[in-house]
Amino acid sequence: MIGEFLRSLECGGSIPFERFMEAALYHPDFGYYTKRVRGIGRAGDFSTWPELHSSLARAIAAWLRASPSRHVIEAGAGTGELAAGVLKHLGFFQRLRTTLHIVEISPVLRAAQEKLLKGKRVRWHRDMNAALAAADGCANIYSNELPDAFPCRVFVRADGQWKELGLKIDGNSAREVLCDCELPDSSSLQGDPPDGSRVEVHESYRRWLGSWAGSWKRGRMLTIDYGSVMPGLYHRRPAGTLRAYAHHQRLIGADVYASFGHRDITADVNFTDLENWGNGLGWKKINRSSLTGFIRSQCPRAALDSQIAEAGEAFQVLDMGSGCSGAL
Repeated sequence: MIGEFLRSLECGGSIPFERFMEAALYHPDFGYYTKRVRGIGRAGDFSTWPELHSSLARAIAAWLRASPSRHVIEAGAGTGELAAGVLKHLGFFQRLRTTLHIVEISPVLRAAQEKLLKGKRVRWHRDMNAALAAADGCANIYSNELPDAFPCRVFVRADGQWKELGLKIDGNSAREVLCDCELPDSSSLQGDPPDGSRVEVHESYRRWLGSWAGSWKRGRMLTIDYGSVMPGLYHRRPAGTLRAYAHHQRLIGADVYASFGHRDITADVNFTDLENWGNGLGWKKINRSSLTGFIRSQCPRAALDSQIAEAGEAFQVLDMGSGCSGAL
């Protein structure tokens, strides 16, 4: 059944990897996030920062207090642990004045969020335009490990040119093929790397930003994810950053394509692209730092052991603004 579905996605004899990843993660019947995600944390396939340490929730709450808003949007809230922590650390009076909107497309994760946040001043929405409409376009927005969950395009350098990675379905296995393509606007594709080099571009995330940018009148947006800026993102990683996770095991190469719908597929985020794309939408960069630097700037007394602090250096935090600054 799955093999037949995948073959139905073929165009010109192969499936662009982006379409394969989208179906593997979000197909309504057998996508990982829509049907099969087993949870986040020790009992799930992977862990995120909120399950490991309370410092991120404290830091986001401090960031929100510095630019007060009656409406706050979390895009992609996982199990709801981060949202619960942010509300806890906002403080009593600001919590009373704040409505938290959660944008979540995973039925499994939304159910977990609703259970954890029952009785809190939280509203759920299917998409950003609906959340922004409820906030009259004025809101502070944050996300943790969101861009990496968007399907990415993969490009391979061959004969001095970039080719797009596609997959040819042979029975229950997938074989890589390279296809000619139009290149997206991405700093990952600049320069002249050696043949065989691979990069990923989260162009679907750019399209998502553009789909609701016109509804966001004013506020700040905090984007937190693992990744880096160019050209350092692919330093010593010529094979790219694409990988999958299952039962906390990291899978690379052909293993990424196996067990369709049963694995989280991801790639590091190019924060140079995120900043450039935001600028193109009329947003202004306020700050960018490592996650460790962000936590320490917002919560100077936060106790971070050496292992946590080192892990935080693999994450970037981008703070961008839309419209006028000040209270919303």
